[in-house]
Amino acid sequence: MSVILEDRPIEQVREETIDQLIFNYSHGVISAEAFERRLDQAMNSDRHQEIIDLVADLTLKADTQYNDNKEHQFTPSYSNPNSDDTLNLQSILGNIERSGQWYVPKTITVNNILGEALLDFTDAVFQHQNVTIKLNCILGSNKIYVPENINVVCKSYGIISSIENKAPSMANRQAPIITIEGKVVLGSLNITVKKTIKEKFVAFANNLKAAFDNDK
Repeated sequence: MSVILEDRPIEQVREETIDQLIFNYSHGVISAEAFERRLDQAMNSDRHQEIIDLVADLTLKADTQYNDNKEHQFTPSYSNPNSDDTLNLQSILGNIERSGQWYVPKTITVNNILGEALLDFTDAVFQHQNVTIKLNCILGSNKIYVPENINVVCKSYGIISSIENKAPSMANRQAPIITIEGKVVLGSLNITVKKTIKEKFVAFANNLKAAFDNDK
């Protein structure tokens, strides 16, 4: 006997609906406009039936290949034994940046004196679930970009400084956890989301659609 719809975890219902939307869009069943409209509704609704109704007219179901692609795209992998566990970055009257697809070590030390430091984890590859950033900033500017499926814990303290954390801290248990320690003196630290989960869903769907179109 199946569980009634209203008693199912709503996040599970939402995930299944989003999977079906992405799969049908990637196969050309619905337009880009319809996909994004329904995706918005699926992500914002808190009613089980309303979410399910968004795919009532779609017959295609996500297959094994889709699930493999999704897991590769959205599930972090913590295995890369060939990389260092530490990264030391220094900026003295200069700029330092890590962005794109870079391997994230277990510990990142940032010494920023009268400089600018940028750490962009949007497309980074995590090797460890727990990552620590040790920050020593004097008269410097620090920006950290994270995706929505990352937990961020800010333990750093400021002296006549600006520290702003707009990143989430309630992702799932398997999500990477970034802990920021250290101090900011007469400087700034800004932590924010650069690419939302919706933008990642849309990019994933477009990549699948492009691959499907090329296989025709």
